[in-house]
Amino acid sequence: MQSLQTKIKDLDLEVYNLNTVVVGSGAAGFNAADRLHNYGQKDIALVTEGINQGTSRNTGSDKQTYYKLTLAGKEDDSVLEMAKTFYAGGSMDGDIALIEAALSAQSFYHLVDIGVPFPHNRYGEYVGYKTDHDPRQRATSAGPLTSKLMTENLEKEVKNKNIKIFDGYQVISVLTDENNEKAIGLLALNLNNLEDKNKRYTLFNCKNIVYATGGPAGMYATSVYPGSQTGATGIALEAGAMGKNLTESQYGIASIKFRWNLSGTYQQVLPRYVSTDQYGNDEREFLEEYFEDPGKMLDAIFLKGYQWPFDPKKVDDYASSIIDILVYNETVIKGRRVWLDFMENPSWGSMQDGELDFSILGEESYQYLENSNSLFGNPIQRLAKMNQPAIDLYKDNGIDITKEYLEIAVCAQHNNGGLDGDLWWESNLKNFFPVGEVNGSHGVYRPGGSALNSGQVGSTRAAQYIAANYQDGPLKLDKFLELAKAEIEKKIAMGEKFINNINESSTIIDIRTQIGERMTKNGAHIRSIEAAEKGIKESKKDLDNLLEESKLKSIKELPLAFQNYDMLITQYVYLSAINDYIKKGGISRGSYLIYDSDGELPIEALPEKFRFKAENDQLRDKIQRTFYNGNSCEFSWKEVKEIPEDDNWFENVWNKYMKHEIVK
Repeated sequence: MQSLQTKIKDLDLEVYNLNTVVVGSGAAGFNAADRLHNYGQKDIALVTEGINQGTSRNTGSDKQTYYKLTLAGKEDDSVLEMAKTFYAGGSMDGDIALIEAALSAQSFYHLVDIGVPFPHNRYGEYVGYKTDHDPRQRATSAGPLTSKLMTENLEKEVKNKNIKIFDGYQVISVLTDENNEKAIGLLALNLNNLEDKNKRYTLFNCKNIVYATGGPAGMYATSVYPGSQTGATGIALEAGAMGKNLTESQYGIASIKFRWNLSGTYQQVLPRYVSTDQYGNDEREFLEEYFEDPGKMLDAIFLKGYQWPFDPKKVDDYASSIIDILVYNETVIKGRRVWLDFMENPSWGSMQDGELDFSILGEESYQYLENSNSLFGNPIQRLAKMNQPAIDLYKDNGIDITKEYLEIAVCAQHNNGGLDGDLWWESNLKNFFPVGEVNGSHGVYRPGGSALNSGQVGSTRAAQYIAANYQDGPLKLDKFLELAKAEIEKKIAMGEKFINNINESSTIIDIRTQIGERMTKNGAHIRSIEAAEKGIKESKKDLDNLLEESKLKSIKELPLAFQNYDMLITQYVYLSAINDYIKKGGISRGSYLIYDSDGELPIEALPEKFRFKAENDQLRDKIQRTFYNGNSCEFSWKEVKEIPEDDNWFENVWNKYMKHEIVK
């Protein structure tokens, strides 16, 4: 890596010349840097807004899942069978499905080798369990903080290799060549030196960019993403990277004071669902108003543990996802607050002494609790019996669920779509590799834990390809500046305009709040054509007027202003994709419900906006791709690629491998 100085207008800017920059310090980003070094490319650096920020390090669940090939027992499995599971989720290319299956064992064992404590038996078999959308028992876990452990151990590997980490650098532009066909570098804010105009902006002149910035978390108000995770999808779309399956995100019930998925045992212990007004008064148990009998209500709550993501296919006949709709109805439609109470049993279904009548449970719920020796007491006692760390987790974060209610909402949790990439995770924008959640490799449905596998596989593939094909150094500095100067000057001018709007009062957080509330109302798990169109108009207007409307209290809010810019581009493009999907005849699927006047209400007492259809998905074998041209969006729909049937005759593959014809 070479450090130089250059002059842009009246600013003396630092420029770093190197082969590859990895953007992001989550599990996918650290793995990309580690793999690049192992494959021989050592002229690399990692750039991050904050090394301790991001989703990988700061999220989990009662038992956070990692999905991989079956590696224990007598159950049949194969790479092809696993690929078929991915492919069956709909709107997923077969070559990507095959790759994610093929590299799952390699990626998993790499994590084991560097110290992630996945459990194995005395014979060395890495045992598994069944997760959602999983026909086998491929899931494993290192506990509630699996992705955190992955990130920490991968970080150690990167630091042991002395790979340079630029901590406190926020990327604000992906720089491209004159035809917007190839990425050539990055412009970043130096968060450590915002006051110094000559150190405020930093340039990276690089041959390759591995983009591991995570999902677009910041554009939702109700979100289980960590508050430190905002995403940077917008500036990649702005640079010309194609979007893929942007309609497909995952939503579910989570706590909102401390953001955490409420899956698994949090639901299986059968907590009480309570609604109050905004001040915590007028308490009532609202679920019983909608169910036919207490047994069905308790079974639906229990199954939320297994079936955590909202799914319109699990709404009819009082199935588990009706809980999500009823929570949304209370919080968004009625403007109330909803809480889980682990201290008392649901009154509907309990006997006079307050004990739960376990005899009214369905067979699956009853059997699980019986096998767990938990047919007794109240929810918190059952949770302590089955999963004491689930209680400790909240206590460690300032919430004692043994003594207080836990406020909840239906929250954005994961983006199955994202930026498009080929079978080496390279974007249509050459030399630009989106990996991890920012890459839209998943289809409509995906097995639980497959995102962690995908992040490791994708970052490994990108590193392989770069090491084999893109080993050259970056452009000469004068050529780099010639191609990128206009974009650099545009973004610096934007930054200086923000700074010139420093005022006694700030609008930055108000704008952020407005962005989040708009997406939660118009583009989350309850959707309609009218809501999408309304959101598109509002987000485009806000984007066009952002410079004038942004008032900063101090220069410390400059990074937030640039984040708002990124979020508004992202929101505009995502809502446009949703609108296009509905106009194309798209129905409720995955983790969202689309209003359809010809559909049915899941429960007659619910408002009209919950009327929907979830059958005959004519788009499940197609993939929507979105191109943002700076002013509007262009869409294309193509059939999914089938799972490849390659020539696997050993001698033929060996010959190609020895001639370096595989990685191309």
